[in-house]
Amino acid sequence: MERKDFETWLDNISVTFLSLTDLQKNETLDHLISLSGAVQLRHLSNNLETLLKRDFLKLLPLELSFYLLKWLDPQTLLTCCLVSKQWNKVISACTEVWQTACKNLGWQIDDSLQDALHWKKVYLKAILRMKQLEDHEAFETSSLIGHSARVYALYYKDGLLCTGSDDLSAKLWDVSTGQCVYGIQTHTCAAVKFDEQKLVTGSFDNTVACWEWSSGARTQHFRGHTGAVFSVDYNDELDILVSGSADFTVKVWALSAGTCLNTLTGHTEWVTKVVLQKCKVKSLLHSPGDYILLSADKYEIKIWPIGREINCKCLKTLSVSEDRSICLQPRLHFDGQYIVCSSALGLYQWDFASYDILRVIKTPEIANLALLGFGDVFALLFDNRYLYIMDLRTESLISRWPLPEYRKSKRGSSFLAGEPGV
Repeated sequence: MERKDFETWLDNISVTFLSLTDLQKNETLDHLISLSGAVQLRHLSNNLETLLKRDFLKLLPLELSFYLLKWLDPQTLLTCCLVSKQWNKVISACTEVWQTACKNLGWQIDDSLQDALHWKKVYLKAILRMKQLEDHEAFETSSLIGHSARVYALYYKDGLLCTGSDDLSAKLWDVSTGQCVYGIQTHTCAAVKFDEQKLVTGSFDNTVACWEWSSGARTQHFRGHTGAVFSVDYNDELDILVSGSADFTVKVWALSAGTCLNTLTGHTEWVTKVVLQKCKVKSLLHSPGDYILLSADKYEIKIWPIGREINCKCLKTLSVSEDRSICLQPRLHFDGQYIVCSSALGLYQWDFASYDILRVIKTPEIANLALLGFGDVFALLFDNRYLYIMDLRTESLISRWPLPEYRKSKRGSSFLAGEPGV
């Protein structure tokens, strides 16, 4: 058939085909396919693949694309990023998807930061960290050399580590560089806490002291305990300092004046930990925003209201056994919503609104694990030999890291957690 005649025939067939019903069109196509040979079928197959493909991410409005992407898991999304530059651009721009992925991995999210690419990078970093945990490659060991005697007290904040030693000194280190930022002469430090201007120390000499970093001068000396001071905490807004001691008491001090405002009694063992924290939940005994003091000894955790009214009474006493058959580890986590402490049986988590035990996480394969850090998804634990990472969703230990040899303190002060996160 000549080209001109073919084009006329094709036009007539096309007009007729378009006038058919869908069923008639299908029957026509079936008949033509049955008459086709290998060349025609191959041509049909190649062209159908192109015709049937629709780049929905390119065609849909961005809001609808984001809605669809929320239903995919992060690993699938990362695979989709490899399809094309356009897909990678759209997927990488979906802030909610990557923030949710980071939250599911236990990352703390700042909702004010809406840079989607940032959260995608955070997720990729978290995935790498998870793999490093599984492969036992997540930690690096380095040494800070400078003290001439036993280092007993540690406190970490914003990339800085404070160490208190039996050599009558305290040092502030930049963890990233290993350099000593400040070094001042103190008493023997059993506990330390610091900020940009000052250092507060609790000592085996039964006193608490406040020091100025820049000059090394002691600005306050808090005297009154009759036993070693094992733990200190303070709040500049309230102008209050609290201390826990081997004399079984907790003392509340005026931070700026150095005077004792109150002595809280009721403990029958050494008070090894005090935590001053703002409450985040409401109950019959406290409201969000109230300042709360927690004090812990070998068997009990006591809860005290702290504020402008200093003459406070104990709100509640928590324990894991009425007959004192189970000892608490000398570590305590309190974020204003949950209280977590470890014992020989495992981790205990209390709801601060009701004071009920939410759960007990037992680790039968490894006994007497001490609590180092507790987050939304992971917990850090340790014993004499290893640092362990626990996935709180499955309550299983997912990785461990060998610890350097050390002489373990009965108070559990030999280790502390750094940056909270994955």
